[in-house]
Amino acid sequence: METAIQTRGILSLPAKPIGARRSLLHPSHGLKHRLFSSKPRTPPALSLSFKKAQSFEPTISISHKERSHEFICKAEADGGALLNEGDTAAVVPSPKIFGVEVTTLKKIIPLGLMFFCILFNYTILRDTKDVLVVTAKGSSAEIIPFLKTWVNLPMAIGFMLLYTKLSNVLSKKALFYTVIIPFIIYFGAFGLVMYPLSNYIHPEALADKLLAALGPRFMGPLAILRIWSFCLFYVMAELWGSVVISVLFWGFANQITTVDEAKKFYPLFGLGANVALIFSGRTVKYFSNLRKNLGPGVDGWAVSLKAMMSIVVGMGLAICFLYWWVNRYVPLPTRSLKKKNKPKMGTMESLKFLVSSPYIRDLATLVVAYGISINLVEVTWKSKLKAQFPSPNEYSAFMGDFSTCTGIATFTMMLLSQYVFDKYGWGVAAKITPTVLLLTGVAFFSLILFGGPFAPLVAKLGMTPLLAAVYVGALQNIFSKSAKYSLFDPCKEMAYIPLDEDTKVKGKAAIDVVCNPLGKSGGALIQQFMILSFGSLANSTPYLGMILLVIVTAWLAAAKSLEGQFNALRSEEELEKEMERASSVKIPVVSQEEGGNGSLGESTSSWPEKSAPTNI
Repeated sequence: METAIQTRGILSLPAKPIGARRSLLHPSHGLKHRLFSSKPRTPPALSLSFKKAQSFEPTISISHKERSHEFICKAEADGGALLNEGDTAAVVPSPKIFGVEVTTLKKIIPLGLMFFCILFNYTILRDTKDVLVVTAKGSSAEIIPFLKTWVNLPMAIGFMLLYTKLSNVLSKKALFYTVIIPFIIYFGAFGLVMYPLSNYIHPEALADKLLAALGPRFMGPLAILRIWSFCLFYVMAELWGSVVISVLFWGFANQITTVDEAKKFYPLFGLGANVALIFSGRTVKYFSNLRKNLGPGVDGWAVSLKAMMSIVVGMGLAICFLYWWVNRYVPLPTRSLKKKNKPKMGTMESLKFLVSSPYIRDLATLVVAYGISINLVEVTWKSKLKAQFPSPNEYSAFMGDFSTCTGIATFTMMLLSQYVFDKYGWGVAAKITPTVLLLTGVAFFSLILFGGPFAPLVAKLGMTPLLAAVYVGALQNIFSKSAKYSLFDPCKEMAYIPLDEDTKVKGKAAIDVVCNPLGKSGGALIQQFMILSFGSLANSTPYLGMILLVIVTAWLAAAKSLEGQFNALRSEEELEKEMERASSVKIPVVSQEEGGNGSLGESTSSWPEKSAPTNI
C-alpha cells in the first residue's frame, strides 16, 4: 500500500500549527531518512511512499489534535521549490525604516505634509479675517458675535446639507475635489479682484443712512452689510477650518489608517503641522512690517493681501496633489467585513439617525462645549486687543506673534501627547483640554474682574491693566488651542474610526461642520444676551464664568460616557477581525479512507477529540 502526500496540503499550513506543543511523530531512523530524503523522486509533487514488510511494519498514529511540527517544517523545506500554481506564498515581512514599516510611512509622511499645508493656510486666513472685520471702517470687535450667529452658522448648516447630499452621489475622491477647489478659487479671487474693488462694492452710504435711522446699538448688524465682502471672507476662512481640516483631512486620514496607527501617529501629525503655525505666523508678521515700509499713497494692505492669498492658492494645489498621490500609491487598510452596510439616507433621515445615536450625541457635546467655552473668552480678549492695537499693522503683527507662540506651545504639547495616549489612554487625554480651558479661563476673568487690586503689581512690570489683560488672554488662547490641537482633535478623530462608513461620513459632516460653528454661535448668543441684560460685558463677567463652569462640567461628563462606548466598539471590532482571520485559516486534517489508510488534507472544521491510528 502506498500513500502520496502532496506538497500543497503541507505547504498551505502555518509554520507553527495552533495547538502544537511537542513532536509526536517518532519513526525509526531509517524510516525518517526515507521520509525526509533531500532528493525527492517526483518533481511535480513531493511523494513519500514505502511498502509493508513482514519483519517491519511501521504504523504511525497521527491524531487530529496533535501534529508533528518537525514533520511539517521539514516537508515545507524540502518542497518549498515545488509550489504548484495557485499555492499560497509565504508572507514576506515589510521593510522598516527607524522601526516603522515603509507602507505606514507612505501614509504618515503625505498626511503630515497635507496637514502642514492646511494649517499654514488656516493660520494666514484666521489672522487675516480678524484684521479685515475688526479694523475696517465702521466696524469693531462687536461685529464678531453677530457675524458668527447670523452669517457663519446658516452657511455652515447649508454646507452640511449640501455635503450630505453630495456624499450620496459622489465618490470620495470626487467629493474631496468638489469641496476644496471652490475654496482655492475664492481665496485667489478675493486677493486679486474683490479686495481691490471693495470701495466700489461696499454699500457704505446705505449703511450710514440706516445707522443714523436705527441708532448705534445696531452698529454690529449694519457692519455686516457695510463690509459684506470682508464678512464673506471671514465665513469662508471659518469654513476652511471646519470643512477642510475636520471633514476632508481627518475623514481621509481615518479612511487610510487603522486605530493602532492612529493612536501612534495622529498626535505626531501636529508636529509638522505646528511648524506650519510658526512659519505662517512669521509670514504674517513679515507682511505686516512690509506695509510700514511702502511709500505714501500705496495700499500696503492690498499688496500684502495679494501675496498671502497667492501663497494660500499654492498650498491648496499642493494639498490636492498630495491627496492624489496617496490615493494612487497607498493601499487602504483592511476593515472588518461584518460592518453593517446602511442604506443611502436622505437629509432628514440622516439627521434623525445621527440624533438618535448616543455616540454621535456625545461627540457633538464635546465639539459644541469647546466652541462655547473658547468663544466666551476669545471675543472678550479680542475687544481688549482692538483697544490696545487699533491700527491694522499693529493688530496683524501681534496676531503673527500669537500664531508663532501657539505653534511652539502646540509642538511641545504634541511631543508629550503620545506619552499621554500610551500611558493613560483615550479617556484621560480627552479630559485634559476642558481642564486646561477651565483653569486658564478662570485666570483671565479674574484679572478682568479684579483688575484694580492687581494694578500696582502690573505697573511694576511696566504694563497697564489693559496690556496685562491682552497678554493673559493671549496665554489663555495659546494653552487652550495647543491642548485642542495636540489632544482634543486626535481624540475626536480616533472616536470616528470604529464607526461604520455611513455614520462616519454623515456624522463628521454634522458634527464638524454644524456643531463647531454652533458652539461658537452659542457662545456669541450667550454674550449678546448677557450684555443686553446686564448693560456691559464687565457686569456680565461673573455670570459668564459660572456658565463656563457648567459647560465644562457637561463636557467632562460627555467625555466619560464616550470613553466607555469607544472602548466597547474597539473591542467589538478587534473580535470581528480575529473571527475573520480564524475563518480564513485552513487547518489540516487526516481523512479516513477505506482500507485503513489516511492522508493529510485541508479543512476548516475543528479537530475531533479522538482519532483512530492511521497507517501510512
